[in-house]
Amino acid sequence: MTPEPSAAPMTLTTVVASTRPGRVGRSVADWFTARAAQCEQFESHVVDLRELALPFFDEPHPPALQQYTHSHTRAWSRIVDASDAFVFVTPEYNGGFPAPLKNAWDYLVVEWQHKPAAFVSYGGVSAGTRAVQMAKQVVANLRMLPIGPTVSIPFVSERVEDGAFLAGKINEAAAEHMLDELVRTATVMRRLRRETY
Repeated sequence: MTPEPSAAPMTLTTVVASTRPGRVGRSVADWFTARAAQCEQFESHVVDLRELALPFFDEPHPPALQQYTHSHTRAWSRIVDASDAFVFVTPEYNGGFPAPLKNAWDYLVVEWQHKPAAFVSYGGVSAGTRAVQMAKQVVANLRMLPIGPTVSIPFVSERVEDGAFLAGKINEAAAEHMLDELVRTATVMRRLRRETY
């Protein structure tokens, strides 16, 4: 999709959901971010929840009020507020997504609204797809728009060598399809936010 000539690049934030030692999520996110960097409509950034190190939700006021008392909340708010679209890179734990990802969502409300959400999932035979289905319900409640196209990576450990994820043709094609949809939805929703707020 061709952007408007005067449109500044949109900010695409890729969030690494897994925080455990030995994870492969960061290598998957690094591959996707490099792929997204080829998309001229986006400026691509990574937020690693292990590095962000948000404590378990500890704000005394409901997030919808935006009356933040902690510096880590204000920093997270600035990142999310400045983003036009999100890609969540997630494994599947017991049929769902990791707790740190839910915690990161729960910190904020207003900053997520009217922004598209996409998912790159990985795992064994199910490729993390059950985690994505559950996650879509959560982001929809945050008034985000979960898009249809996803990247699902089965047997991910077979594609990691020396700490790097080696994408196959199917992964590359899925990423391209997902990015195309993100460009379309993020462009429309950025216009919506400007007209609404």
